[in-house]
Amino acid sequence: MEESRSVPNAPAVRTAPVPGRRPSAAPRSTARPLPWLALTGAAFTVLQLVLVVPGTGLGWDETVYASQVARDVPAAFFSAPRARGITYLIAPVAALTSATTVLRLALAVLSGVGLWAALRVWRPLLPTRVLALAGALFATLWITLYYGPQVMPNLWSAYGALAATGYFLRSVRDRTDRRALVGLPLAVAVVALMRPPDAGWLVLVPAAAALAVPRWRRPALVLLLAGGLLLGAADWIVEAYTRYGGLLARLHRAAEIQGGIGWHPALDDQIRSLDGRGLCRPCDVPWSHPFTAGWFFALPLLTAVGIRAAVRARRPATAVLPTAVAVALAVPYLFLIDYAAPRFLLPAYALLSLPVADALWRSAAPGGRFRPRATALLAGALAAHLAVQGAVLTGNTARNRHMRADFTAAADALHARGVRPPCVLSGDHAVQLAYYAGCASRQTAGPDAGTSPGELRAEAARRPVALLVPPGDAAPAVARGWRPVPLSDTDSFRGYRAYLPPAPRTTAGRVPAAR
Repeated sequence: MEESRSVPNAPAVRTAPVPGRRPSAAPRSTARPLPWLALTGAAFTVLQLVLVVPGTGLGWDETVYASQVARDVPAAFFSAPRARGITYLIAPVAALTSATTVLRLALAVLSGVGLWAALRVWRPLLPTRVLALAGALFATLWITLYYGPQVMPNLWSAYGALAATGYFLRSVRDRTDRRALVGLPLAVAVVALMRPPDAGWLVLVPAAAALAVPRWRRPALVLLLAGGLLLGAADWIVEAYTRYGGLLARLHRAAEIQGGIGWHPALDDQIRSLDGRGLCRPCDVPWSHPFTAGWFFALPLLTAVGIRAAVRARRPATAVLPTAVAVALAVPYLFLIDYAAPRFLLPAYALLSLPVADALWRSAAPGGRFRPRATALLAGALAAHLAVQGAVLTGNTARNRHMRADFTAAADALHARGVRPPCVLSGDHAVQLAYYAGCASRQTAGPDAGTSPGELRAEAARRPVALLVPPGDAAPAVARGWRPVPLSDTDSFRGYRAYLPPAPRTTAGRVPAAR
């Protein structure tokens, strides 16, 4: 019999086992690969459950969003810039309970699933190892971990932007990819539902690319992008006409609340806020911990290296387009508003994690084989980076837990003074404290103004009312003749007074559990 010869690229031929001979071990290439993307999402959830969820309370913005669907808390005033996407996400849980820990647990699990789903969109475009590394880099930022289980829309806007960019690239690469054609408008709709302005900036780059790049020219994709934007923003647009007097009126009011939209370079504000500030407004604080922003300065360099690596791998679009979309999403928060919040840039960080991961992987393992020195150097740099992120996260969660204890003590003090549900709070910190106390919040001035001084005094004749005044401030005219009582001897409320009507009616009611 003639000896068979191997033919390059020929399909493998299975041979029947020889009697009496033990079958050889299966080749390693047939082993099922680990589900790295699912493991990345699961690890993200576990980190949240261990580091963030236990004992943390709802912040001011969270109480506004959560109160819209909470079972036993009246809805807070919903200002013009806000969108209701995150309230829809938590509504099934809030229908059962408004307990903060339960909301945190649900969002931690959902955010891990969301990370996996957004990365999975890119599987036909990038190696799984690069995607897993990108997910790990993004998920271990203190900003991502801190806001993962929070009732805030920014992380979900990031997931939508990441998925939409991947679906667009898949659509122009393979015109028969039906999942991409369906997923593209849905991903844009998610962003629009969470943060309508983000969705507007998101669609600019892919829409321009679909019209200007010859190989990608597909005007139909522009229609899908626009359709997704309108679908997700429909609720926000309808509400603009029913509550704010029209779309332009709502946009104008939203701009007023945000301090005006114009040329306001805030890059330095964003850098200073990376030391753990949730909101830097006004951002006139010293830059006391420069090392917390080291990775921010390395980001442009690593992105450039990632683009170069993608070009060498003959897939430049997988780095260039995410970078362009990330820049577009970052522009309003870096140059058009005069304050900073690290969470605003989460969509940009999610997209930039792809070229950065590509750069790090190519540097450590060019050709698929690890270089010991480069790998050791990168491992050391990443360990230092993670240590900084962990330190900032630890400080933030500690302050949050302290805040929760302070607000719970203040709510208990109000209950002891007879301010029990159904009740109304107004004044400084009223919106957030009202959630903890189970009261409604009614402001007579500022961006959350929803009542008048006369209406507030009329409320005092029907149910318990308290007006919160910070130390050093005089009581407003609406509280003339009301009696001041100390609120709580805690860090957050030391020196605060609660002004109560002369003869408040204490309607008996169930005091809600501490949130």
